[in-house]
Amino acid sequence: MAIPSADLAGLIAAVFGNAGSGEQEAETVARHLVEANLAGHDSHGAIRVPAYANWVEAGTLVPNQSISTVFENGPVAVVDGNFGFGQVVGEQAVALGIGKCAASGLSMVGLRNAGHVGRVGDWAIQAAEAGLISLHFVNTSGGGILVAPWGGTDRRLSANPIAAGIPARGRAPLIVDMSTCVIAEGKIRVARNKGARVPEGAILDSEGRPATDPERFYADPPGAILPIAAHKGYALSVLVEALAGALTGGGSSHPENPTADRVCNGMLSIFIDPAFAGDAFGEDIERLVAWTTSARKAEGVTEILMPGDPENRMRAERLANGIPLDDATLDQLAGAARKVGVPDERIARLLGRKPQ
Repeated sequence: MAIPSADLAGLIAAVFGNAGSGEQEAETVARHLVEANLAGHDSHGAIRVPAYANWVEAGTLVPNQSISTVFENGPVAVVDGNFGFGQVVGEQAVALGIGKCAASGLSMVGLRNAGHVGRVGDWAIQAAEAGLISLHFVNTSGGGILVAPWGGTDRRLSANPIAAGIPARGRAPLIVDMSTCVIAEGKIRVARNKGARVPEGAILDSEGRPATDPERFYADPPGAILPIAAHKGYALSVLVEALAGALTGGGSSHPENPTADRVCNGMLSIFIDPAFAGDAFGEDIERLVAWTTSARKAEGVTEILMPGDPENRMRAERLANGIPLDDATLDQLAGAARKVGVPDERIARLLGRKPQ
């Protein structure tokens, strides 16, 4: 079923408003989740609402929080998210980094103790819209240990995504948004809700055997996700743990961390103002795009795209035709809304169904 993005955002905002968030916070969280769906990253969209609402109820995700400064020295800062919504404190941390970069040309902000920050590419887009290059590294301190090290079968690392943004003249920015593991846990959840399989080479079951059935990943004991590109992805994942975890003070992934009882993100963000390169930077990015996309196309390929282009095209398509959500996700979303007191009539009006 395809849901208009405005309707989906309205229902999500109602869920978090009823769960205790102020109006602006509820709308911010809803906007980021729906933007993930619009970009085609359903793993970081509306499917997250029931978990977020449960975390609020359990007290591990705290509404209406803002970042607080732990350390600040010119272009560098470390801030604490105070276990607030990652979409809110993440936006604040990036805004801080953008402001510092405007003053110095280069800045770095470490964020710790943030709720799930969602689609990391959002932060690269926020910086690129301000004309800045940015790099973002994200881990969880213990509540999101999902990934086996290369050569191992037990969970030891977070999914550890990396994002980067490069402003470009005359076109959308180039946005790199990737996990250092083969598949995001949210995509396994999407496949589970759809009754689908995950790709081969993505997950192991609890015995360390290759699996494609999502249920084998969520079994007790659970399975694990594999790193991308074998040992190379594993090395990148360790780097992210060091930067987003150890360097921010939030901690690298470990079950004995004080925050291991919750999904708690750390994020290290670096911002660069390309103005010091003058017009040469913009000209060279234009040349890079033209040169790269002019390559001869492989059989069956009609167009070579740049990083971020598929998401932009998906966004346009879903804005026009609605966001497709499977029945299981719709039922879970409706159930979460009803649990916090959103009236059945409003749920039915926005989703086309009453809670089960």
